[in-house]
Parts: sequence; C-alpha cells; structure tokens
Amino acid sequence: MKLLVLALGNIGPEYADTRHNIGFMVADFLAAKYEAPRFELGRHAFVTEIKHKGHSYTLVKPTTYMNLSGKAASHWLSTLKIPVENMVVVTDDLALPFGKLRLKGQGSAGGHNGLKHIQETLGSDKYARLRFGVDANFPKGRQVDYVLNPFSADEQIELPTHIEKAADAVLAFGAMGLERAMNVVNVK
Repeated sequence: MKLLVLALGNIGPEYADTRHNIGFMVADFLAAKYEAPRFELGRHAFVTEIKHKGHSYTLVKPTTYMNLSGKAASHWLSTLKIPVENMVVVTDDLALPFGKLRLKGQGSAGGHNGLKHIQETLGSDKYARLRFGVDANFPKGRQVDYVLNPFSADEQIELPTHIEKAADAVLAFGAMGLERAMNVVNVK
C-alpha cells in the first residue's frame, strides 16, 4: 500500500526548530530511522520515501509555507495516485498539551491555517490528521510568536520521545488503518 505523509512546517533555518515545524521534525525522524534517501526538492515540497512492513510512505515537507500547504497535498496525491484516505497530515496543535497526540479522520481546521488551506484545496475535511500538542502557553494575541519560536528548554528534553511516538502513530496509520490506529493513539 502507498501512503502520503504530509508533514506541515515552514522552510528555512529560522523556522527549523519551532513548534510550527513539528511535522517536519516527525518526517525527518522517520527518514533517519528508516534510512531513506535524502529529501529531494520536488514540486511544492521536499520528498523522500520509506518502507515499513510492506507499505510505502512518501514523506512530503511542503515548500509552500504553512498557509499554502494544500498545494503540496493536492499535487502529490495526484502525482502519486494516492487516494486521500491514504494520506495523514502531521501538524502542531495549540489546543493539546505539549506532546499529546490526537489522530482524527476528519474535522474542522481548528484555526490552523495549514489545515484550512488543505481543506479548501481538497474540497473536503475528510482526511486523516495527526495533531501534536504544543500547548498554548502564550499571552493573549501572541499566538503567532509562540508557534514560530523554539520549544522551551524543558520541552526540548522530552521532545525526542514525543517525536518518536508521533512517528509510531504515522506508521500505525499505515499498518492498522485509521480506525484501529485511532484506538491506539488516542487512548495514551
């Protein structure tokens, strides 16, 4: 089975270790763990592929910046002929505590501009998304500054463990399917 992992983030060194780039961090972890060829620049994204338990996962890190992530989703789903039900989007979520994961098969964008653009581009909210909690520890009106800053020193200690759990959730999505993976990921 072929799957598309759309890992959300922003390109450029100034964004590399920010909360908004957790999707890129999860994709980088998977690529390193499964010794993928290095990410190559393709249309709207950096792309590589891993294999796990008979499944092929195309890891896509959009170059469109967060707010235009739908361009990469649409292009790579179409180019690779992968049905939308075989795509999982990995993204940050302010509504969840740091490190908490939530896998869902549909729903609103929840104020997330990347998810909003994907839904507008695909014309549907029926696609899997793995939300990675980054907490909401910011003063009123400072949301953008918060997500575009690095994790705190305390968070960075636990971050590798949480990234690995998110990577496992992505693989569970492919191996078990959405419903079973939700039962595993969402109860932890």
